[in-house]
Amino acid sequence: MIWDSTFVEPKQLDLAKKSGSVLLGFNEPDHAPQANMTVQQALDLWPYLMATGMRLGSPATAADPSLSGSWLEQFMEGANARGYRVDFVCVHWYGETFDPDVAVYRLKDFLQAVHRKFRLPIWLTEYSLIRWSNPPIYPSWEQQAKFASKSVAMLESLLFVERYAWFSLHPWTKDGSDTISLYYQDGNLTPAGLAYERAPATPLSNAGVIGIGGQHEAWFDR
Repeated sequence: MIWDSTFVEPKQLDLAKKSGSVLLGFNEPDHAPQANMTVQQALDLWPYLMATGMRLGSPATAADPSLSGSWLEQFMEGANARGYRVDFVCVHWYGETFDPDVAVYRLKDFLQAVHRKFRLPIWLTEYSLIRWSNPPIYPSWEQQAKFASKSVAMLESLLFVERYAWFSLHPWTKDGSDTISLYYQDGNLTPAGLAYERAPATPLSNAGVIGIGGQHEAWFDR
């Protein structure tokens, strides 16, 4: 991933070309603590990403990209107007309802809405159950594990979802956020990690996917 505008420079782009065949765009440019970019800034830098010749994923926004007038809608309209290439859409999703069945339904509905809007393959590059309040609120181990298992089964059924990645927080905190983690601090799998590992999916090799300034997620390839 080219995380923000500071990574759009020859050294990082050359590293991307040497390291993989797929490049993801900016991380939550509509969110000030993240990439924090205007649509115009992202569009002006996009030709540098295209010049790598790599398969390109869109910026992944914090807000729902399927909504009318969203940051990503404006970006995609601008890219189309300029003749820019975007090969697939990247999205983030966090479930604020901790009932696993309801959360899986809402995630599916969200992905279908994004696909109807942009008509491109989708990469779900971050997802899990968490309420981003202040402070954040986390589900129980049981809720997160059931959601992990059921969400993978659902994602495997959507042909337009090419890849998906669980978002995992640090496993050594004591504020409840460890239920988001796939591993304990000692390296053993958490209940969510066990459920995610055992779900019917095809593990993805790291080859071909490059992150520049990004973070690590647990990827599955369809």
